Order: sequence, then C-alpha cells, then structure tokens
Amino acid sequence: MNICELCAEQAKKSRNGKPHEYLTKLDEPRIFKGKGPRGFEEQDYQCLTCNAKFTWSTDKNDLSWTLWQG
Repeated sequence: MNICELCAEQAKKSRNGKPHEYLTKLDEPRIFKGKGPRGFEEQDYQCLTCNAKFTWSTDKNDLSWTLWQG
C-alpha cells in the first residue's frame, strides 16, 4: 500500500496533531466512557488522495494517529 507524503507525516503526528487537508471523517466519533476522567474518543478518517485509513484516539494508552494497513 503506497501512501501519500501527507499521510506519511500524519502517522508521525502527536496528540495535538490535526488531520491534514485531505483526510475526511468516515463516521461518527466513538465515545468510550470510563470511570472518572478516563473516558476517551476515537474517530476514523480516510485520505481522499491515497485512500489510507487512520484512527485518531484520545486514549493515553493508544497512538494518537494509527495508520491501518491491510
């Protein structure tokens, strides 16, 4: 799977990294409620240029931007 340069950079972004201009949301965000302030949110994105798929997560135990390959 070849990904565009913007997606290659996106995979390296930190928690505060915004999606690049060609990433579009695929569905509604998934909100996971935990005990106290431990809840987190996930959102799926797909690149309009190379069709790469990402999941963005606010969970402290996950990567912020996960590139799905398969």
